[in-house]
Amino acid sequence: MTNPLLGAPELKQLIQRTRTIGADTSMVVFGGGNTSVKGEVEVDGQIKRVMWIKASGGDMATATETTFAPLDLDILEGLKKHDDLTDEEMVELVSKSIMLPGAPRPSIETLLHGFMPFKHIDHVHADAICALTNHPDGERATREALGDEWAYVDWMRSGFPLSKVVEKLGNYRGVVLAHHGVITWAETSEECLRETLEVVEKANKFLRERSKPAKVEKVEEVDVAEILPGIRGNFSRQKHKVAYVDRRFLSISNRSDVRSVVAAGVSSADHMLRIRPFSVVLEDTSSEGVTRTFDEYAESYDAYTKRNLHLLPEGFDLLDAVPRVALVPGLGAITSGETLQEARMVAEIAFHTHSVAAQAIDSFGQGQAMPDSEIFRFEYWPMELYKLSLKPAPKKFSGRVFIVTGAASGIGLGISRHLASLGASLVLADVNAEKVQEVCSEIEREFGVDARAAAGDQSDEAIVMETVNLAVQTFGGLDGVVANAGIAVTDNLVNLSIDRWRKAMEVNLTSAFALTKHSISVMTRQGIGGSLVFNASKNAFSPGAGFGAYSVTKAGMVQLMRIAAIEAGSAGIRSNAVNPDAVFDNSSLWDQGIREERAATHGVKPEELEDFYAQRNILKRH
Repeated sequence: MTNPLLGAPELKQLIQRTRTIGADTSMVVFGGGNTSVKGEVEVDGQIKRVMWIKASGGDMATATETTFAPLDLDILEGLKKHDDLTDEEMVELVSKSIMLPGAPRPSIETLLHGFMPFKHIDHVHADAICALTNHPDGERATREALGDEWAYVDWMRSGFPLSKVVEKLGNYRGVVLAHHGVITWAETSEECLRETLEVVEKANKFLRERSKPAKVEKVEEVDVAEILPGIRGNFSRQKHKVAYVDRRFLSISNRSDVRSVVAAGVSSADHMLRIRPFSVVLEDTSSEGVTRTFDEYAESYDAYTKRNLHLLPEGFDLLDAVPRVALVPGLGAITSGETLQEARMVAEIAFHTHSVAAQAIDSFGQGQAMPDSEIFRFEYWPMELYKLSLKPAPKKFSGRVFIVTGAASGIGLGISRHLASLGASLVLADVNAEKVQEVCSEIEREFGVDARAAAGDQSDEAIVMETVNLAVQTFGGLDGVVANAGIAVTDNLVNLSIDRWRKAMEVNLTSAFALTKHSISVMTRQGIGGSLVFNASKNAFSPGAGFGAYSVTKAGMVQLMRIAAIEAGSAGIRSNAVNPDAVFDNSSLWDQGIREERAATHGVKPEELEDFYAQRNILKRH
């Protein structure tokens, strides 16, 4: 039987309205906004007054029953008697109203919704509303656009004081909050949604009528593959990040006043939780220019921190002085995250934040950021930082990018799966296009990481360049490669054809050389080191008769590893080789008669070959 707190018709209406709003990213972005509904439910034979409100950090676009916390409305309304409460006191008292064990933590704005007498309430951070308020004359513009039916409140951080202010504004049609969107209410869900949509459209109409065209510079297109590694390297100064390119930002990054757009700050305070309060503009995309810009950002951020250090809550460590968003004229924007999904989310939020600033400038001549001290207070606000604690802990290789060749079977498949289990982003290369795509799909489903397939013959340098470029274009760069692609070529030297010899060299050694060459180039430009791993063989040190071509290529790979270490070590690039022997699991190395040929050489049956090889190792086991 469904719990009445989860099956109430009011909650179903709330979910539908919330999803409708959340589907429009100009209304709210990931984790932002709030909706609520009040109703009555019979619990344990008693009729209880209930308010359902979105949980702290819950995503409106994907809302379900568990996105909302059911709260005892009588307890919430009883808190009106207080003149003031700290955030901690408020959270403790609100927690006593939770009616369902295991329910998520309710929004910091719970009392704002609970103190109002209206059944349905929406709070959205609509772009249009934020553009209306985020400039020096925001209150006048809001009244001109919306009329006197709408109350206006200057920036206040969410919490008990704001709840008490809004409580007194119930005779208005709704409340506009500077840098924080608009609150609407009604007695039916349909009417509440209509109020929300209508006020946002009214603001949009006003902005369109006042907007003047921005001056856009003619900027040459940027070579993405050339600049991305260096930018990703700077994003990764404190911890490894992947980088994502979003060309939607071209209309912003190519503006002549792009620095003014960035200086106008975030459109809604909660945006800084994901994208940090300040972005950078990369007008000089040379290696020196990018490093200088990130250095200047760090200096500026450190100065901002020192100015506001007295506001730092006790027990909090300082956040890193690394931006999450870089606007690049001629390209758009590059954003960073521990995963590609996170980097895309950062891009989505930043696009709305900077679009709002651009709209405010176009409509009112200038934008206006929140006060410096308020930005700092919000950045280190425990109530907001709590949302980040809901994220799964990053895995060991989150933010790192690896290429594995020969990834569709055998050792390459095992390595790929292990890297995925550690959270790595992957480019998996193999000559078997169908199989490697299947592996990518399986890994994404099982481990929740991003994996891209690079099909083709890795002994072809052009294919290798495409593989490396796929890592750069998709994830921003490269942290490690596993040169694993290989084939077994058998025969005594006197019987070995020159074509088969060359084939062994090309697949086993030339492919590793090409991958090494182009990977070092990318890693060097990133400036954060890297790792080269060569899958050589026991045959590199202990060859066997009839396996000459294979053994020579594997010995060459060990020497290639040593040269790579000598030449790239100064750039922090490590180079190592592993020397496995007779690995059969999921391996295609033994296909096409190789198993039978090696069994004959050693005088055993083909099905006994694994046991034969196992007896050669010290542990005497597979």
